[in-house]
Parts: sequence; C-alpha cells; structure tokens
Amino acid sequence: MPKDANQPTILITGSNGFLGQAIAHRLRDRYRVIGLDLSPPKGRSETEETINLDITSDTSVREAIETARKRSSGRIASVIHLAAYYDTTGKDNPKYDAVNVEGTRRLLKALQDLPTEQFIYASTLLVQAPSPAKATRINENSPLDPAWAYPKSKAETEAVIAKERGAIRTVILRLAGVYDEDCRAAFIAQQIARIFERRPTAYLFSGDLEAGQPYLHKDDLVEAFVRAVDRRDELPDDCVFLIGEEETFSYGELQKRIGQLVHGEDWCTLSLPKSLAKPGAWMQTEVLDQDSEIKPWMIENSDDHYEIDISRARSRLGWQPLHSLGATLPEMIRRLKQDPTDWYAKNKLEPSVVAASEPEIEQAEKRLAQPLERGKAEVEAAVDEHRLRTLWAPLANVALGLWLVASPMTLGLFDPVSVPVPPALGHEVAEPVIRNSRLATSEILSGLLVAVFALSGMYRRWSYLQWITAALGVWIMLAPLVFWTTSAAAYAVDTLAGMLIVAFAVMIPPTPGIGLRALSADDDRPLGWSYSPSSFTQRMPIVALAFVGLFVSRYLAAYQMGHVDGLWDPFFGPDDAPVRNGSEAVVTSWVSKGFPIADAGLGAFAYALDILAGAIGDSRRWRTMPWMVLLFGLLVVPLGAVSVSFIIIQPPLIGALCTLCIIQAAVTVVLIPYSIDEVLATTQYLWRATKAGEPFWRTFWKGGPALSEDQTPSPDLNRPASELLKEFVTGGVNFPWTLVASVLLGAALMITPVFFGTSPPLYHSDHVLGCVVILVAVTAMAEVVRPVRFLNVLLGAWVASSPFLLDGSSAIGTLADVAMGLALIALSLPRGTRSEEHYGGWDRAIV
Repeated sequence: MPKDANQPTILITGSNGFLGQAIAHRLRDRYRVIGLDLSPPKGRSETEETINLDITSDTSVREAIETARKRSSGRIASVIHLAAYYDTTGKDNPKYDAVNVEGTRRLLKALQDLPTEQFIYASTLLVQAPSPAKATRINENSPLDPAWAYPKSKAETEAVIAKERGAIRTVILRLAGVYDEDCRAAFIAQQIARIFERRPTAYLFSGDLEAGQPYLHKDDLVEAFVRAVDRRDELPDDCVFLIGEEETFSYGELQKRIGQLVHGEDWCTLSLPKSLAKPGAWMQTEVLDQDSEIKPWMIENSDDHYEIDISRARSRLGWQPLHSLGATLPEMIRRLKQDPTDWYAKNKLEPSVVAASEPEIEQAEKRLAQPLERGKAEVEAAVDEHRLRTLWAPLANVALGLWLVASPMTLGLFDPVSVPVPPALGHEVAEPVIRNSRLATSEILSGLLVAVFALSGMYRRWSYLQWITAALGVWIMLAPLVFWTTSAAAYAVDTLAGMLIVAFAVMIPPTPGIGLRALSADDDRPLGWSYSPSSFTQRMPIVALAFVGLFVSRYLAAYQMGHVDGLWDPFFGPDDAPVRNGSEAVVTSWVSKGFPIADAGLGAFAYALDILAGAIGDSRRWRTMPWMVLLFGLLVVPLGAVSVSFIIIQPPLIGALCTLCIIQAAVTVVLIPYSIDEVLATTQYLWRATKAGEPFWRTFWKGGPALSEDQTPSPDLNRPASELLKEFVTGGVNFPWTLVASVLLGAALMITPVFFGTSPPLYHSDHVLGCVVILVAVTAMAEVVRPVRFLNVLLGAWVASSPFLLDGSSAIGTLADVAMGLALIALSLPRGTRSEEHYGGWDRAIV
C-alpha cells in the first residue's frame, strides 16, 4: 500500500534484479522505495512502484526523474544505483560505456535538478589491483588496476561520479562477488557445475591454485547498503568502502571443498601452464567456434589474488559480514543435489544439462512408485474408445485380403506367358508361368490369412494378432521380388496392398503391445530436451524423402525385372556395357546380378519399411515404442551406408555411373540426420528408465512411463504453416556453411576427371573420398552427431596427400587435390552455430 508522504524516498535503479529486490525488501518498512528499471517487475515487487527507465536515453532518464520528483514530494534521501551491463566474454562492448559510464553520467546530471541527499554506487573490488603478495590485504587507498572490460567500466564510472556529483554526497561500495544459499555467484556456480558434471575442465586450472578472491553473502551486501542509507548524514561527502569477507578461499581449496560436498572425494586439480591454456581457449572459442565458460581473459588473470581490509566499513558503517562462503557451501550443494534443474535455472545455467542427472533420476524413481498421472482404468477406457472408433481399419484389411485372393485371376497370373529373361537376373529361375503361379498361390494364401487374422484381432484380448497381419503385409510387399514375377501390375498391387495392410493393422487402430504405463501420461519430450524428436513435424520430412526413394527404386526395379524396356539417364554413358546408358549398365552389372532378388527392388522394399516405420506411433513413441524407433534407425542408417557404398564401387568395379542411383543415394543420406535424434532420445530413455527402476526388456518392447514431471505436450501440427515448414527443414538439423561447403567439396572430388583431368587410380580415390565426405558432412548436420565432422579432417589429409602417393594426377589436379584437402580440414574444425535446442545432457557432446 502507498507510504506516508513524509517518509524519505529511496530510488533504486535496476530495482527488479536479484539485488534490487533484496535491498528494497529491507528498506521498504522505513522508506518509500521507488524502483527504476527498463522492464516491469515479474510478479510481486518489493518496491512501491516501478518507473520505466532506459538509462541510455536522455529523454527516458529525464522523464523518469521527473516522475520520481512528483512521487517523492521533491526530495530524495538516497539513490541506489545498481543498473549496469555485465558479461563474461572479457571483450569490450559498447554497452559498457553506454550503460555503465554514460548512463551514470546521464543519471547524475538529471539528479542535479532534484534535491538528492545521497548517491550510492555499486562498484566492484576488481577495480583495484590484486594483493601484491599472499596474506597482504588491500584497502580503499590501494592502487587501481582493472584488468578487463567490466571492472574498467566501473573504474571509469567512479571517475565520472567524482566529476559529476555536484552537491550530492556519494558512497561507492566496491563489492566482492555476491552469493547466497542458491549460489548466484556466476564463477562459483560454473565451478560447482563443472565438478557436478565431471567435465574435463573441472580437473584443470590455468593459474596459481593458491590464488583466490573474497566473496560476499547477499544478506551482508544488503546490510551494507542499508547502513550506508541510514548513516547518510554521518558519512563524508564522498567515500569509498570495500565490502566483502576477509577470508579468501583459494581456487584449489574451493575445488577440494566442492569435490567433497558433491562427490565425497578429494578433488584432484592440475595446474595447466598458461602457454598451453591460452592457445587452447583461443582455439576452442575462435577457431572451433565452440562455447566455453573458460575465456582467454580469465586465463590471463587467473593468478590474481585478493585479500581485503574492511576496517573502514567496520568503523564508519558499523558493518561486518555475518556469513562466510565456507559455511554456506554445504547448503549450496544440498540445494543443488535436491533439485539440480532448479539450481541451474537460478544460476542462469542450462537446466537441460542436468535434467537426467542422478538426483533427477532418483526423483523420477520416487514419482514412478506412486500412482501415475492416469490410472489403469482410465487408460484402458481411452484405448477402448480409440479401438471402437477405428474398427473400420481391420475390416478394410479383410477387404484387402479378399482382393488379394481374387487378384491372381484378375491379373492373369495363372495365364501362359512368354517374356525375356529379366535384365538383372544372375541365376537360374523357373519358367515365367511357374514364377507367376507361385506368386498367385502366395497371394491367395496371404489374402486368406490377412482376412482371418484381421477379424480375429478385432477381439480385444487378441489384438496382438494384428502384428501377424502386419507381418503378412510385409511379406506381400516382398513376394513379387522373391518370385521374380513378370507382372508389373501384380508387383504394383502387392506393394500398395502390403503397405495399406500394415497401416490398417498397427498404425490406425491402437497399436497393440504398448503398455498401459507408457500411455499413462502425455509427456512427449525426453528429459532435458526442448522438443519431441518423435513429433509428426520431425518425421514428415523423413516419410516424404522415403517416398521419393521408393519411386526411384521402383522405377529401377521395374527395369531389372523386365517390366519396362529401358531407363532414363541424362548424364552417364554405358562405357563398354551393351546397354544404352550408365543407369542401365549399373543395375544390370555383375554386382546387381549377384543378389538373389532385384537389388533396386530390395531398396524399394526398404524405403517402404522406412515409410511405415517412420509414420507409426505418436509424438511419444521414443518412449512408448523404443523397439520400433531403434528398428527405424537400423533401417535408415545401414541403408544409407549401403547406398553410398554402391555409388562408391560404380566407377572402380563397374566402370559406369548411374544418375538415378545417385539420386537414390542422396535421398538415403539425407534421411540419416533427420532420424538420428530420435534414436538418441530412445537410447537415453532406455538407460534412464532402467536406472529409475523400470525393467529394461519390458520397457524396450512395451514402452515405459514419462520420467519428466508435469510436462505439457509440445504443439505439433496445430501451428501456423510457416512454423511447420521451418521445422520440416530444420527439425533437429541445421546447415552450417562449413558443412554445406564440405558437401560441395565432396561433390567436386567425385568429378575431378571433368575439370582437372585426373585418371585412375587417383580418380578412384577422389571418387571414393568424395562420397564418404558427403556422407560425413550431411550426417553431421544433425546437431546430436556434430562431432562426426572430425572424420573429414582425416579424409581431407588423405585427399591432400593422395596426388603424391597415387598415379593419375595432372599438375592442376595435384594443386586441386591439395587445396581441396586442406580446405576440407579447415572446414571440419568449426562446430558452426548451435541452434537453441537442447538434448538432455548431450549438449556437451556437440563440440
């Protein structure tokens, strides 16, 4: 409620911050406390009101001070100036001057027209030079020597205050690093986090382990400001105080204490020479483009040691610290262990990093031992309702089964036929009429079985039979290839009917086999993930690309099986093969003829399985159907490797190239980065669920409950089209220019004979390396496997050296290979810009 107009008024800049609110809370009972801040308070505020203040704007400052004049009856007891800019990069930033220096000058000028008794400035002890020797205390009269951008701006601001204060009495409080029971001190929080996560940097320090800095508890800081306000009439016109604890813990001592409190062990810390640490930090931040909490400027100043003399504050303010960092550390660590994600959030660290840490898993285990979000009866009722609404699906399968029974007669599979030997056939097979009759018999039997199992699976207790129906659908897709049918119509019908049977059996009705515990919650994001890797927006690009692969493969397979007379290929000739172009030469080569069925048809079958496996399940399937996600990953990744291998062997082993095969391989390779994040999420979930007490094999086959707490499902398809389109392209994947350039280099290596006149064996080496480079670079576009790009460093080294080790190069070809190899090495070092997504602790692996 509003204060008495006779109460003295206090203005606090940066009032909505952590310290501003704490100081306001202590002062509000005896003063009218008005806040000045750039943004309105979030939630309840400790100040009477908050006036908008942009300290970089003359107009905003004048208007804010004028508003404060009206609210304060024209007189201010004290202005506590906390607003400041700060970052940990160590680099100079224009905001340091605009906010800290010129902002303070602007504020003081505006205050000259408003009667103001006192101006208190929150500075930092880092404006002062370090202690000249261990156990030597510095005081307010010791030399100033700020070492980096932030304290330099504070020192400049102190000079501005001395010049611009006019008749206003000033107090400068040079504060040590502030902490409380939740930590809040950035450098200590990072130190604790490194040890908690057991990062490699937690074991290294690039300076004197005996060096350290004093700290200051939040409550003691607040007390110092309160005493400075209360004693404003007793203090000199301009005074400076060092405010901090006189006990200084060294970095090495803190490491040991934190290690004991966090892990119960004596933490071993090695001192790394600056000659190694500084280039390493520079390489990590500037060359590899990676984030690091250890900045080069920190290494430069890591030997600085501060011990302070607070006798002036003790004598003139009657202040001395009542807390100590050593005594507060146990409570800090207790709160960290109690709720790591909350602790990280309070300390402006990324909570997702510890979302699956041991304490969080223990909390999940306790939650899973209690009744779940939805009980068994509620889940069963929802499943039954879904089943009743989709009973048409098994009935549709009955119709498809009956169609298959009749199709051999409709398609003439029992009729006599005389056709040439399929172009890709490399072994003895039965006569065409016999092959077709075998397919016909298979279709009749399969159709009858589909009808029987589809009808039987409609019975609730026998719903698992729908998986047998789905297995029959898979066989129906494969059968035309196994029997080398001469009927293009039968092949097309069986492909379509088989895919529909699978969809109607296990995709549209409730998927049989998913455990009730897995369906007890809607949570669809893994622990620490910022999105669901199983959402339809994540999977639709995979399904769409798989359809492209299916169409291309079906076209190639149609030629291999003799259903069409030729293939289209606009670029490559047949070399010595007795066919019309490179595509025909490749798919009828000895490699293709070595397969028992048409290898392009096998690829089409695999793409059909990709489509089905990619479409089944909802946005929770990474935990409700782990086996399916892992099967999907096994379909995509090995298929990509096989497709690239087939492109690799074409020039050296077959002597021809196939445009359509390259398109097919490109599609398959692009599938890899889009699918791999879901596989990682499922693997993480199986590991974490097992640690939380869930049986592994039951979870693997039947899914498991959500480990997260009170999670709202992510929006999926019910979003604007622009957002959907963006996520289709960038879901879990991004495209750093370095990786895009690596792909282009890989493509250039594949065509070195055209531009640089290379010949075998060097050309074969370039071709093979080009294919692998593209595979590595495209795979690394998935953030979760970004480190895979380092393989291209080794490949680049081989490319650069290959002209000197292999024959077949020209002068320009040698220069080109060396340049491309070195460029590939350089392009493979930077990580590239990270997206805003998080992957539950896996973020640290994205280097």
